[in-house]
Amino acid sequence: MQRKQAAALLFTMTLAAGSIAGCGQEEETAVEAKPAESAKPFEMTIATPQVGEAPKADGEVELAIEKYTNTKLDIQWIPPAAFEDKKNIMIASNEMPKAFKLTYNATTLSAIQSGLFWDITDYLKDYKNLAAENPTYYNNIKIDGKLYGLPLYRDIGRAGIIYRKDWYDALDLKTPSTLDDWYNIMKAIAEKDPDKNGQADTYAVFLDKSYNGATDSGALMTRLAVPQGAPNKWGVVDGKVTPEFMTQPYVDVLKMFRKLYAEKAINQDFSVIQRADSQAKFNAGKAAIHNAPASAGASSIDNMLKSVPAGVGDIEPYLGPNGIRVPAESGNNGFYVFPKSSVKTEAELRQVLTFFDKMLDAEMSTLLTRGIEGKHFAKTTNNKVKMTDLALFNVEVKPFRDSLPSFEVGGKGLQAELTPLQEKGWKIVADNLPHVVPNVALTFTSDTYTEKGAELDILIGDAQTKYIMGKIDDAGWQAEVENWKKAGGDKIIADYTAQYNAQSKK
Repeated sequence: MQRKQAAALLFTMTLAAGSIAGCGQEEETAVEAKPAESAKPFEMTIATPQVGEAPKADGEVELAIEKYTNTKLDIQWIPPAAFEDKKNIMIASNEMPKAFKLTYNATTLSAIQSGLFWDITDYLKDYKNLAAENPTYYNNIKIDGKLYGLPLYRDIGRAGIIYRKDWYDALDLKTPSTLDDWYNIMKAIAEKDPDKNGQADTYAVFLDKSYNGATDSGALMTRLAVPQGAPNKWGVVDGKVTPEFMTQPYVDVLKMFRKLYAEKAINQDFSVIQRADSQAKFNAGKAAIHNAPASAGASSIDNMLKSVPAGVGDIEPYLGPNGIRVPAESGNNGFYVFPKSSVKTEAELRQVLTFFDKMLDAEMSTLLTRGIEGKHFAKTTNNKVKMTDLALFNVEVKPFRDSLPSFEVGGKGLQAELTPLQEKGWKIVADNLPHVVPNVALTFTSDTYTEKGAELDILIGDAQTKYIMGKIDDAGWQAEVENWKKAGGDKIIADYTAQYNAQSKK
């Protein structure tokens, strides 16, 4: 219930145009999908990237899905390393399954705009479970205002501060809300030896080279800058759609890191450090803060406690001067499209959509997220779920969970028994939802970005790193921004602004 209430609040601030705005009101009248009893099983073909080891055909989980949905499944599990090539071949030959999982990139966009896939914008309202979900999930994958796919739902407001509470308490630190707070935390932890080993080997944040990911709303720079008033990657400033790095709140965070770098309060090798190395530093008890989803905070802290049994971890929301303000993430891990070459009629399309709608029913939600009772989980006295064989779950169930629509927490199925810290992490995710800041250009397109985007992202990313490391000064930073604009940035801004204005008039 909390997730749906928060979703309703977020609806009022969604910037993308949406023709499913009335979905919440239609929930009572839409027909709820039920397992069919007598009709001939529908042949349901699916292609998706492989997750771990591909499940055995006709395994217990697959058979349970088939029985409930009255389908005969044919799932093509494609190794991730080969997926893009395989995808391109399938699209070029127009030989695709009924449901094809894609991610948002140039080839996907081109295929959709060429008319290969069904427009399902006006169908969603007819499916109780699909229609009831937060419209932002769908708005975030629309192209030219139309919906061509169903997302693999992921939480939208995932940001949370996962931190060493024992270090905070020892140094009399508080949850940060201003950049001065962040600066003081980073200085104190770097200089006051919170692990009491007599060495200068601790950091508040062990920075890695993904700190400013150009398209990643979960990047540390974005998560720090948005609460201070910056846009989420792209926002509207003085009537123009503007990148975050051209706004003062974002530059203020850059300046903070520049000062900390000069004072050796952040690791000097951050430009070559991998994200996994940053996580390892937190796990080893040498960093105070780990940049990860709040919902994963408890497991991150558990990993740290293996190295530092006496440590104490906690999770807090990202705060700014005006309270919670976090970057909205895409809300999906890819999405399924439905090729016209294999889904030939509207009746067949409705059968495909019915399958996906049924996957959100309580029975299927429990199957995908918990597995099979007595094999993967047991019920507790309060009708919650306790996993009994997680290793077996990861082999037999996880590939389906990660490849079909489900909600780990908040879905209709049985809910997991959570520790207090896990509950806190998920509560932060839910509480964030009314306070997320959308990326206004998330679904916009630009030929210039398609052609030069990777080059431009590297140009401005390298400039940020050089600025933090003191290799360029304020004038040098501004010169790099001008270079970005001249190399194509101005055209991207113009393209996005035109699309934003057109969208706002609808």
